[in-house]
Amino acid sequence: MSEAPTIVRTTIDQLGQHVGQTVCLQGWLYDKTAKGKLQFLKLRDGTGIVQAVVFKGSVPDGSWQAAEGLTQESSCTVAGEVKADARAPGGFELSVTAVEAIHIAPEYPISPKEHGVDFLMGNRHLWLRSRRQHAILRIRAAIVRAMRDWMDTHGFTLIDAPILTPAACEGTSTLFETDYFGDKAYLTQSGQLYMEAAAMAFGRVYSFGPTFRAEKSKTRRHLTEFWMLEPEMAFVELDESLRIQEEFVSHVVQTLLARNHDDLVEIGRDLTKLANVKPPFPRLTYDEAVKVLQAEGSEIQWGMDFGGADETILANRYDRPVFVTHYPVECKAFYMKRDPERPEVVQCADLLAPEGYGEIIGGSQREDDLDALVSRMQENGLPPEGYEWYLDLRRYGSVPHSGFGIGLERTVAWICGLEHVRETAPFPRMLTRIYP
Repeated sequence: MSEAPTIVRTTIDQLGQHVGQTVCLQGWLYDKTAKGKLQFLKLRDGTGIVQAVVFKGSVPDGSWQAAEGLTQESSCTVAGEVKADARAPGGFELSVTAVEAIHIAPEYPISPKEHGVDFLMGNRHLWLRSRRQHAILRIRAAIVRAMRDWMDTHGFTLIDAPILTPAACEGTSTLFETDYFGDKAYLTQSGQLYMEAAAMAFGRVYSFGPTFRAEKSKTRRHLTEFWMLEPEMAFVELDESLRIQEEFVSHVVQTLLARNHDDLVEIGRDLTKLANVKPPFPRLTYDEAVKVLQAEGSEIQWGMDFGGADETILANRYDRPVFVTHYPVECKAFYMKRDPERPEVVQCADLLAPEGYGEIIGGSQREDDLDALVSRMQENGLPPEGYEWYLDLRRYGSVPHSGFGIGLERTVAWICGLEHVRETAPFPRMLTRIYP
């Protein structure tokens, strides 16, 4: 007497290892069509989507009825033989031998018809199950992994920065304030100041975590809560920092092209736009950028910060990100070091992504002179007594040092080619949305 075939429990992304075998999948019904004695179930399990073909003559009556009763997003267990099929999604199909319903879902709110953005954002917890949103968040996870892999293999130590802070980093107008046992505290705008302290202990460090800006902005580039990776490097001046940045960004983009090709294709990304993202990146000084913008009809004057439209004009001149360096002192934060040759500008750079995505990195050489830093703080209305620990870094072994911050969500939006940054976060926080 022949033995019953062994049923292997697996996932959709591993089906290629089980061709000709009977496997068990657990997941949710993504879609279903029926044609006489055939039912075609599209099953998703978080790793992919596969078509499972149910033939009435090949399954028990209970399995046929279970398949008939499945509704969109019902959970189920499906067993069947794995068959290679180049026409099928993922290249494989399941010839079903058994179906078991786990939970029958009521009518699903997100139907194939067009839905408005507000409706989809209000149902974000369900919208994540769609193929496009699923692919975007897989890409986000891959970008995080590529960023951290590069840092971890290039001499950087991960140091966690606090979320609650006693003082501002980027300016007091965009702080979320909270009570801290009777004292004022703020949700962090940046981990940078703490990374400077860590760099004086470890040499090269980075933090990666959420940051908060209470900006009343409704643009397609802004969230009130976003993630930043922020490296700081002792004994590194601006030019070396820019070389590190372009190598780092290029690694992330080329890694995504290699490892997440199918996800990028799923969302319709033009991959040729990313293939050019390799060092060296072009560089413009702020002075040169102002001249370019004025020639293009912008009303920008020297001393003004760039708006989104200005950044787009500059970035669209190149097929890869572009650095804009040496902004006026008035445009930038108190901790940036003045250029000794031109004290009206600071030794800084913004990295502008092409295709209209704006600044993805802001960085600078940090002010390492105690007196100069105190003077800059006073100019910005920041009480030095609230930053004594930060000033200690200039009292005890100060060195030239540089750092930068890269915004995860804007980077995801650029790499994915998305129209709005709201799709880059699982549950985005915006000026008018904190639900779900």
